[in-house]
Amino acid sequence: MNWEIVIGLETHAQLSTASKMFSGASTAFGAPPNTQASAVDIALPGVLPVANKGAVERAIRFGLAVGGEKVINRRSVFARKNYFYPDLPKGYQISQYELPIVKGGEIRILTKSGEKTIRLTRAHLEEDAGKSLHEDFQDMSGIDLNRAGVPLLEIVSEPDMRSAEEAVAYAKALHALVRWIDICDGNMQEGSFRCDANVSVRRPGAPLGTRREIKNLNSFRFLQEAIEYEAKWQIETLEGGGKIEQATVLFDSDTGETRAMRTKEDAHDYRYFPDPDLLPLEVSEAWITEIQEDLPELPGARRQRFMSECGLSEYDATVLTANQEIGDYFEGMARHSLADGEAPNSLNFKLCANWAINKVAAKLNEEKLKDEGFPSWKFGVDSETSGYILRCVREGVINNKVADDLFSEFWSEARQPGYEAHGGFPERVDELIKERGLSQISDLGAIEKIVDNVLAANAKQVEDYRGGKEKAFNSLVGQVMKATQGKANPAQVNEILKRKLTG
Repeated sequence: MNWEIVIGLETHAQLSTASKMFSGASTAFGAPPNTQASAVDIALPGVLPVANKGAVERAIRFGLAVGGEKVINRRSVFARKNYFYPDLPKGYQISQYELPIVKGGEIRILTKSGEKTIRLTRAHLEEDAGKSLHEDFQDMSGIDLNRAGVPLLEIVSEPDMRSAEEAVAYAKALHALVRWIDICDGNMQEGSFRCDANVSVRRPGAPLGTRREIKNLNSFRFLQEAIEYEAKWQIETLEGGGKIEQATVLFDSDTGETRAMRTKEDAHDYRYFPDPDLLPLEVSEAWITEIQEDLPELPGARRQRFMSECGLSEYDATVLTANQEIGDYFEGMARHSLADGEAPNSLNFKLCANWAINKVAAKLNEEKLKDEGFPSWKFGVDSETSGYILRCVREGVINNKVADDLFSEFWSEARQPGYEAHGGFPERVDELIKERGLSQISDLGAIEKIVDNVLAANAKQVEDYRGGKEKAFNSLVGQVMKATQGKANPAQVNEILKRKLTG
């Protein structure tokens, strides 16, 4: 009998404010240990917390993006979550429990079987804890409180995911969204975006099984590997007659295994109660409207526009809205690929989409930059240059091979330090075409003469093609392109060859 995996994610997104959730201390990453922990962050006697307006605004932006104004609670409450751990000097964490700022919402993902909606339970504001350091000490640990009080938005999903692949797709969609609406830089290496995965297994149709929570997963690869191992371990344990106990576990990326850290607590173990030092958080309708008007076009709306206005397939539109930068790149390239006064058309949009997906996104993926939490696009070939190269192809100035070579050359050059000193790349496209004689040969008479020479020199391949061997035709095309140093118009080469071979 089959097992069903049930997954819910709790994601911590560090909000992109300059100061902490309840104090004016800096949130800058990389400062010397314990230089950015204020008296408020460690709750020294006599200090009072004050909520960061910028953090609240970012939480509202998120709520509007995932569910609109209906999911935003006009009144929410900060609570104390009580537990003891060395990196939590106050003995409690200020969070939200019964009345979070966002309740509900959804994230849509693309799965192998189509689009799927992942429901959100809540998103609440809280402060981060400090950090325990183990690697630089012998037989002891150190505590760095710089991170204590950094503002977080904890985003909790319903247990709607049924595979590690779905969980990763959800995490990537959420990661793209928080960057898209500019509330989090998404830098996973610095801990700005990290996930806890609640995993359980059950027989199809049975009640939910006992879950175990995998803590602090800071890469999509680790998220997938951890869920796959944990699900396999739970299934093997149950099939072996064992019992799953609720627990918090850690993932060891070196061994690829999870291991229990402590028995999992439930909400009542934290003894939540409203923080007596903070008033309830009141959000006005006017403020929500102001934030709504400032939001950019959201991924779902852009995807629909790409399909309806640009004629793109659902797949292409989905890929081009995986993050804001790839969509911006596509639109910039589409503008610059048109001649003066030329109207946009679906064929040109499709060509630009193919280029953005198969060249730009592919290059970033090769260099493992696709999911980084920073705008990697500035290190590549700008959309104006890509658009102009494509325009040269459409106008017959160069062929696709020359275009590929130019793009790869510019890409490599643009990855070097100081590349901006080269000036505009579109101008360099024209210069290189002229200097290197890269212009496409479109003179029918010249191409026909070269085709005649190739046919005369390759009688065996001509005979093979006429005998039904289709591969021989591609070989002949290759010979013509070689004779023209790749400059012949491929469409004209194919047309002339077919006419002469079948005539």
